[in-house]
Parts: sequence; structure tokens; C-alpha cells
Amino acid sequence: MPRFLSRSGPDGPEREPARGRAGLAESGWSSGDPATAPQPSVGEPATGSLPRVGRPPVPPGRARPAPPGHAARRPAGAPDDEPSQDTLADGLLTSHGGLRGGARAAEGAAYGPADGAEPGDDDAAHDDDAPYDDAEHDAPLTAVPGAPGTEVSGEPPRDTPKGPGRAGRDMGSAIGVALALGAVVITTLLVWRPAFLLVITLAVLVSVVELSRALQAGGHRPPLPPVVVGSVAMMALAWTRGPSGLVVGFLLTVFAVVLWRLGDGPVGYLRDASAAVLVALYVPLLAGFAVLLLVPDDGVARVLAFIVTVVCSDTGGFAAGVLFGKTPLAKSISPKKSWEGLAGSVAACVLVGVLLFTLTFHGPWWGGVLFGVAIALTATLGDLGESLIKRDLGIKDMGTMLPGHGGLMDRMDSLLPSAAVAWLVLSLVVPT
Repeated sequence: MPRFLSRSGPDGPEREPARGRAGLAESGWSSGDPATAPQPSVGEPATGSLPRVGRPPVPPGRARPAPPGHAARRPAGAPDDEPSQDTLADGLLTSHGGLRGGARAAEGAAYGPADGAEPGDDDAAHDDDAPYDDAEHDAPLTAVPGAPGTEVSGEPPRDTPKGPGRAGRDMGSAIGVALALGAVVITTLLVWRPAFLLVITLAVLVSVVELSRALQAGGHRPPLPPVVVGSVAMMALAWTRGPSGLVVGFLLTVFAVVLWRLGDGPVGYLRDASAAVLVALYVPLLAGFAVLLLVPDDGVARVLAFIVTVVCSDTGGFAAGVLFGKTPLAKSISPKKSWEGLAGSVAACVLVGVLLFTLTFHGPWWGGVLFGVAIALTATLGDLGESLIKRDLGIKDMGTMLPGHGGLMDRMDSLLPSAAVAWLVLSLVVPT
């Protein structure tokens, strides 16, 4: 244990309370044995008594017992109620959050996990899209005993305020926003179909901006103007020219991105151009298939069937996961998704798909089974794909536009790939 000589200065009543609160002793080791008291090194002036750093009072239930077989070291002649050198060092470590985390990691490596704990249990307490935050586990910074001008109160640290829920979501706001979005979609579909086309275009533009900003936070610089203009062109060409117009619009957007990025030089050219192509493919190209669903005379029914089935996939997967979920589906990407939840999504989508195909489209029942299975799988893959992107970028949500949901892109993740699959299955099984 390092030795420090106390500062020379006037001793008075005004210094006594501070020394008592900081755990400073006025004399050497309390054993009273001069032979065991620390001596100053050669050349150091003996200007006063050696201070001793004590440990602040530990709240009940917070003391960490010594590991089995680990004998505490204490100075010779020290009484039993005096803290040992290991205890003093542990007190200094636990007084700072970072050192505390390192001590905890070293302890876990030496003695293994606690009884009943499994490796990776910390992931269960976090949201599936939330990056691990060690600040939730480390105590806040406290005063180091003996530091000039600091006092140790001995009171336990106050608990950090928790979020509105385990997932950090305001469920009331989330439900309200979901109902409002559903009302906008249904109203525009039933009143005037071109109004729904306008809603899709606005949603695509907002999602393109959110995804581009998220990629910029990760070090990419996708050129935004050509992607925005190309998105509008893809929506218009899909409405007027069908599938071929959508493909042509996407190719023109990629060509515009490649040319636009030349103006910023060769540094990072491939990285930025690839990111912009990803945005154009992920958002406007896939959303264009929802426009293709709207084009036929029964386009309103096709769009509603697609949206309702995706909603049933999310609802069935959530219910089955909460009730029966035990086997992780993709723990490294989304820890709370389970195979049981996927089975619930498939069951709900198949049930709704059969009803829609037989009652609305007057098609074969097996077409509803195929439609339901395809939508459940693509909706789940779309959700996992966006979660993978967000974990790679180290972000929680794509944006903050929708209270309780995050960004609009966070609500489009399962809809975008499902739109392409829905258009393909409906075109093959119940063509117009």
C-alpha cells in the first residue's frame, strides 16, 4: 500500500470534521505499536503523521464477501475491526464506475458466473434493438475517500430513473400512432386511390432521409439528391408503366447516383455509391410493389390484404413469443425473437390468408396458405434485416418522428419486402 505524507499546516477545529468524514486518521496504525507503523522513505521529511485512507460506510447488503480460499491481508497488529489492504483497495475500485467494471470483469474471469447465472444473461434485460449500455450496471461516480475538498456521506447511490417500459417504449403513444397511421391508410384507399399513392410517396421520401442519415452516422455518405428524385420517379413510373417502369426507374436512379458521386472525388467513392444504391433498392424499389398492388381494379382489396396480413404476422408473433417463446431465433441480432414466435406468425398469416383468398379473391384455399407463409417469412426477415443494420450502425432507432415507434423507417421494415412477395403471389395465384 503506497504511503503519503500529510501536508503540513495549521491544525484546528475547522479541519477535524473534514478529516473524520473523509476517513483520515490523525496517527499511524491504530495498534499503537511503533514497530509496525509505516516509516518515511529515505530523504522524505517527516512533517507529520501518516494519513490512512479508510473505506466509506457500506450500505447493508452491498458488501462483497471474499471468494473462498482468499485470505484477506491486514497489517500485523491491526485489530479485527480495521479494514484490510484488500478491503481498502476494493473500496477505491468501487468508488469509480470504470474501475468497478474492470474489477467485476476480473472477478468473473477468476471465479466464474454467479450461482444460477448463464453466460449472456444480460441480453435478456435489454430491448432486442438496443445496444448494450454498461451505465445501467455500474454505480455512479462517488467521491474518492481522502480527496481534498470531498466528503463521504455513506449513503447508497440513488437509483437511475427507468424508462417507460422494458423495451423503452411508451406503449400508449405507440398504440395511438399505430391507430392514426391505419386510419390514414384506410381512408385514402377507400376515398381516392391516387391519394394513397401520395401517402406512399411521402412515406418513401421520409424513410429515404432517415436511412441516409443513419448511414451517415455510421461513416457513409450516400448522395441524397439523386436518391430522392429517383424515388419519386420510381413511384410515378410504377403507377403509369407497371413493373417495367419500376425497374427502369431504379436503373436510372443507380446511374444518377454513380454520376453524382463523381463530384466528391475518389476517396470513399465505392463506399458511398454502394450505400446510396442500398437505400434506393431497400426503400423506393420495394415500396414500388405496393404501388403495383394498387394499379388493378381490385387494387384496394389487394393492398388491404397485404397490410392486414403483415399486421397479423406481427401480432401473432408477439403473442406466441410472449406465451411460449423459449428458443431464440437469431439471438445475436434480435434476442427476443423466438422460433415459437415465428410459428405464431405463420399460423396467424395462414388463417388470414385462407379467409382472404376464399372470401375476397375467390381463389383456391392453398393460395391463401402460400400467401400466409410467404408474408410471415418475409415480414420476419425484413424486421431482422433492419435490426442487423441498426446494430451494425450502433443506433436504437432510424429516427424520432413517431412517438413510441422511433422513425417511420422502423415501421416500414416488415412492410417493404412483404410488398414484393405479396404482389408476386397474388399475380400468380389470382391474376387480374
